[in-house]
Amino acid sequence: MSPIEYSAEIAELLGKVRRRPTAGWPWRPGEQVPDGLPVKQSWGWLFAPDGRVLTLVNPRDGICSLPGGSLEPEDGGDPAATLAREAAEEAQALVGRPYYLGYLYDRVGSANGGHECARVRMAAALRSVGPSVADPASGRHYRRLLVAPGLAVELLGWGAPGLRQARAAVAIAARWLGVPAAANEVIEELPVEGCTVSSGIVYPGAVHPSGGRPGAQG
Repeated sequence: MSPIEYSAEIAELLGKVRRRPTAGWPWRPGEQVPDGLPVKQSWGWLFAPDGRVLTLVNPRDGICSLPGGSLEPEDGGDPAATLAREAAEEAQALVGRPYYLGYLYDRVGSANGGHECARVRMAAALRSVGPSVADPASGRHYRRLLVAPGLAVELLGWGAPGLRQARAAVAIAARWLGVPAAANEVIEELPVEGCTVSSGIVYPGAVHPSGGRPGAQG
């Protein structure tokens, strides 16, 4: 196995990574969110053409995350719209059509005032990133890394459930986005001035399904 390649600057950043304890939310791959269970969050595996995914690192506290966040009224109840908006706010990223992967069942409702809820996961192509700026909602200024999905799970601290989620994302991305199942292993930081990552149509925002629960529309 070849060693993972990265620069000295990235090595310094990775040395600050602090993994959060896993929440233990059950992963429901491919299942639609049941009627009556509110969807409160949407996060995404955003793929470059070589199979790597966008992973955000907050250099202040070392916490890693995927792009995503809470559904807001302007999203019209569409997790795909949430993902597109949050990716733009957090990472200045534009994405292609999001594909539904499944959801995490938050039984204690930490994202819903103590009431059970769903946290949706999606996959999409990463089209481009703009000049790096702070997230307007949180003030966090993320470093934007492209890493192999398995390494992303390690940085996120998601353990075995995270690996199952990553495999689901890779399977969808290989089928619908044409990315390789075995990703490039090089860790790369996207330039602060922004860049194009892949060609294709950029997801425009909310596309409301004609009834039903969130699924693989986009």
